[in-house]
Amino acid sequence: MSDRFIGAIGLSSMTVKHADTAIALGSGDVAVLGTPRMVGLAEAATLAAIADRLDQQETTVGVDVHIEHLGASAVGSLVQASAVVSDVEGARITFDIQAHDGERLVARGVVIRMLVDRVQFTARVAALGAQTRS
Repeated sequence: MSDRFIGAIGLSSMTVKHADTAIALGSGDVAVLGTPRMVGLAEAATLAAIADRLDQQETTVGVDVHIEHLGASAVGSLVQASAVVSDVEGARITFDIQAHDGERLVARGVVIRMLVDRVQFTARVAALGAQTRS
């Protein structure tokens, strides 16, 4: 399994808007890219890295995120994230993450996603939801 994922690279980018700021996201009181949005950008890069390597019935779900948000990005900045698959253990896929605002490294870290069967996973979650509503 690891051969089809190891070394895969994904990219994602965004131009920071007011809705992406710490103020708008409720994660701070300054008008810079909020950490929750940075995490979302990193996860988008992980999805891009393996999208063309998944079978139709497969998907991945995020299970662990460690991001160091090292620098502020102002509204209007173009922030680009990259994800590289660095390890695969069974269904566990580990991605090394970096994000840049121009030349500046503004975030780095690790995201771990689990490979799951889409239908089985969705059915399990629906069953859990039904249990909590009863």
